[in-house]
Formats: sequence, C-alpha cells, structure tokens
Amino acid sequence: MEVRLSQAQKIQILNAHDVYSVMQQILLRQNKIRRAQEHFWVVGLKNDNTILFVELISIGAQNYVNVSPPDVFRMGIYKLAVRMILVHNHPSGNLRPSANDKTLTDKLLKIGELINIEVIDHLIISESGFTSFREKGIMQQLKESGLYKVVSRESEQMKELQLKFEKEKAVKEELMKTARRMKEKGYDNQTIKELTGLYIRDIKQA
Repeated sequence: MEVRLSQAQKIQILNAHDVYSVMQQILLRQNKIRRAQEHFWVVGLKNDNTILFVELISIGAQNYVNVSPPDVFRMGIYKLAVRMILVHNHPSGNLRPSANDKTLTDKLLKIGELINIEVIDHLIISESGFTSFREKGIMQQLKESGLYKVVSRESEQMKELQLKFEKEKAVKEELMKTARRMKEKGYDNQTIKELTGLYIRDIKQA
C-alpha cells in the first residue's frame, strides 16, 4: 500500500537521519495497537535521491514481519526508482539488527543488483530513534560477504515481474497520449476516464 506523503515529506535524502525524519512521522500516524506490530516499508528514490514514494509492504507481529522480494520491488519497478531504502520498526525499542534482519537485507541487496535498483540502506526505527545499516558498515559487509546468491527461480520471477510492469508502463503511456489528444479536442475528464480507463488524477496530469 502506497503511503500518502505531503509535499514537505518528498525531500532529497542526504543521510539516514533524513529518512528517519519522514519515517518517524509515518510510524507515529499509526494508533497505539498498530505501533506494537512490526511494519516493513520501502522508500523509493529518484536519481537525485528525492523521495519518489513510500510503500508499506507488510505488517506483522510484535517481533516479526514477513516480506517477499516481489512485493518489495514491485512499486520500484513500476515507478522506475533508481535506488531504494528498506525500513522496518522494532516495537520493543531495541534497535540492534538481528541475524534475520541481516539475512533479509543481504537477499534484497543481491536481488536489487539483478534488476538494477540499488538498495542503499536499511533502517530499523522506533518512535524515538533509529539504526542505519549503512552508517554501521553493515551494507558494505553484506556486499562483500557473498553469503547470499540469487537462485534461478528467484531470478526468473523478478525478471518476469520487471517485464510485466514494463509492458503495463508502455500501455499507460499510450493511454496518456490519447488522453492528451482528447483534452486538446475538448473532451471532459469524466468522458476521457470512461473511454480510456485512466484515473482522473492521471488524466489531470496528461
């Protein structure tokens, strides 16, 4: 689920604290019960490191959240993100990365290399603080470790996902061109929506 961001939150990311300043606000939007569960988000970045989107991938239990690579990279592929930052919260307030946190990061790092979306950091956050894998040197350790290898099945799965969204993107671009021509001829947005299937928000941007 894509997280709605204010214009002020679509900032250029220069360091881990910049990411946390946005993600802390998003975490605190949740009610007390929700904040007692682990959440896993992905922050997609443009080429200049400006935030392109924040997507909530999964909500789990108090000390565990289940994450699958296709879900993690789906929005990044669709929105043509250049880089991504992984973020999840520890409701306990313990910001120390677990072995499972490192294994998952290693896996997603290697899959990102396969589809040309660089995973540059993973933040563990709480309501009052954060730990950055990049600042702790963990990202570099994982890059050099060679512990996780992308297997053939995962490789094919991610390439199929990438191809699917590339096709959908091409179809949408053609529909947007049609919408622009229809607007030039005086068609109203509702009529364009009915004829193209595009959302009103996309038609307004055409």
